[in-house]
Amino acid sequence: MSKIVFLFPGQGSQHAGMGQAFYRQYAVARDIFAEADETLGFKLSEIIFHGKEEDLRQTEIAQPAILTVSMAALAVLREAGIKAEATAGFSLGEYSALVCAGAISFRDALMVVRERGKYMQNTVPAGRGGMAAILGLSAEEVKALCGACLPLGHVEAANFNCPGQIVISGHREALEEVCRLARERKARTVMLSVSGPFHSRLLYPLHEKMLLLLKDVPLKRPEIAFVNNVHAAFLQDPEAIKASLVEQVYRPVLWEDAMLLLLRHGYDFFIEVGPGRVLTGLMKKIHKDVQAVHVEDPLTMERMLRMLEEV
Repeated sequence: MSKIVFLFPGQGSQHAGMGQAFYRQYAVARDIFAEADETLGFKLSEIIFHGKEEDLRQTEIAQPAILTVSMAALAVLREAGIKAEATAGFSLGEYSALVCAGAISFRDALMVVRERGKYMQNTVPAGRGGMAAILGLSAEEVKALCGACLPLGHVEAANFNCPGQIVISGHREALEEVCRLARERKARTVMLSVSGPFHSRLLYPLHEKMLLLLKDVPLKRPEIAFVNNVHAAFLQDPEAIKASLVEQVYRPVLWEDAMLLLLRHGYDFFIEVGPGRVLTGLMKKIHKDVQAVHVEDPLTMERMLRMLEEV
C-alpha cells in the first residue's frame, strides 16, 4: 500500500478560473466556495472565476483564494475516498495543510491568511523589494553571492526548493546584483511576480502582528503527520505550530529538506492538491522516481486515480 502525502501550493500558483471545473461538477466543492464567500463577507468566488489576473496577484486576495481552491479540491478527494497519512504545504500552503490535518478550521484559516496577506503586502514599500529564482547553482554558491551583495541592501536565500533551485529575497538593488553575478556563472535567473521580499528578515516587523493574529486562533494537534517549513520537522504541539507560523513569514522555506524527511519515513505517493503543479515538478527534481501528481480539476483527478490503481 502506498503511503500518501497531500501537498498544498503557495502563492504564485494562482490563476483566473482555478477551481471552476470542480465547482461545476461537485456539490462539496461548491460548499467550500460558499463558505469562503460567507466567511470573508465578499464574493471571493467571483474574483477567482471571473476576476482579472492582476486582482489575483494581490497578496491579500491570492492567499485566501489559493486556500479556498485547495480546500475545494481536498473535499473532492475525500468524497472519492482518498486519504493522506501526512501533509505539508509551501508557505501559505501550510495553512491548507493544517486544515487538512484537522488542526485549524477552514474559517479560521481563511481569516488568518486574509490578514497575513495584507501584512505581507504592506510591510515593505512597493517596488523596494522582491524575489528571484536562481537555477543552476548550489545553495552554498547562492548564499555566497548574497553575502557579497549585502552592501547594496539586504538579500538572502529564502526558499530551498530542490537541488539547483534556490529563491532569493530582499531589496531590489541587491536582488538584481545577485542575479547578475549568478548569470555570470552560467546560472539562469527569473524575477518572481510577488509583491514583496517574502521569507526574508525584511519581514521581521511582522513578528508581533502575527503573534497577535494567531494568539486566540484555536489550534489542535494534527490528526495526521504534519511537516513544517521553518524546521522541516514533524510538529504536533499546537503552540509549537503557532510559533512556527509566526516565524514562517520571515524565515526561509526548507522545502527540499521537508520532502526528504517524508521520503526517509517511507511516504511514497505525493498528491499536490490545488492550483498548479509547482510542487509536483519540485518533487520530481528532489527524487526522480517518486510518484507525484497534481489534482486541480476532474481530468487531473482521473489521472491521479489511475496512478493509484497502478501502484
